[in-house]
Amino acid sequence: MKTIALFGGSFDPPHIGHMAIVEALDKLKYIDEVIIMPTYLNPFKSSFSAPAELRFEWLEDIFREYENIQINRYEVSQNRAVPTLESVEYLLKRYEKIYLVIGADNLASLELWNNYEKLKAKVTFLVASRDNIIIDEHFIQLKVDENISSTELREKIDSSKLPLECADQIKKFYKEYNEK
Repeated sequence: MKTIALFGGSFDPPHIGHMAIVEALDKLKYIDEVIIMPTYLNPFKSSFSAPAELRFEWLEDIFREYENIQINRYEVSQNRAVPTLESVEYLLKRYEKIYLVIGADNLASLELWNNYEKLKAKVTFLVASRDNIIIDEHFIQLKVDENISSTELREKIDSSKLPLECADQIKKFYKEYNEK
């Protein structure tokens, strides 16, 4: 049984901020493996831009060379919005301890998450710094210096903010998506 960091999200699109988080997690000695789990659909959203399978493929391409990083398709394969607690319970069948990675921008709505109290009892939160948001001392802070918004990237693709492994594919997809 291993200790993992679960990093979930829409990754719509994946960007260098996500890579910076994964690289910071990969350096933590108390984490054996990082599980990246793209959503099929974020429970707080009604739609996505890039299809789940495509976002999954991009993540596989980006993190292919990383030894202790795994892209998990659990939520993608459900074909629906999956509450984080459900994914955590799925992973707890195989792993001993889960650090749940969230961005500091999620702190304001964290208590609105499905079964938050139950989720809080099952994980230890690791909060990635963002936009100078103050992170309460009850959380473990993961210092990351990239402040990038997927929403802004979808609207105005900036290749310098995209992972080299699939920057051209991502740029092409969102350019065509935005022209619709």
